[in-house]
Amino acid sequence: MTKQCLECGEKIVGRIDKKFCSDACRNAYNNNVNKDSKNLIRNTNNRLRKNYRILEALNPEQKTKTSRAKLIEKGFDFNYFTSIYTTKAGTVYYFVYDQGYLAIDNDFYALVKRDS
Repeated sequence: MTKQCLECGEKIVGRIDKKFCSDACRNAYNNNVNKDSKNLIRNTNNRLRKNYRILEALNPEQKTKTSRAKLIEKGFDFNYFTSIYTTKAGTVYYFVYDQGYLAIDNDFYALVKRDS
């Protein structure tokens, strides 16, 4: 009895416990198996990465102020952030990794960078 590759069905030569005929077939098989379960994570990470790049570009001096319109224009999504920091005074900062923002009013945000 000969074993067949789980991805392409070709005959497998080599070790008895081998499941794939090549690295390409092994990678293709695992990518297809994990595609659906990883899609949500991949999309969330892409949004976080985009938010981070926007904040980083608008805040080169570690602390600045920008408008809500400018953030939205660049594609910032206020639903995606990595943490919330509340000061003793009750001020709430939203962070995307080390880049943070604070709503000053409905139209402006203070941008800050957390020290490492």
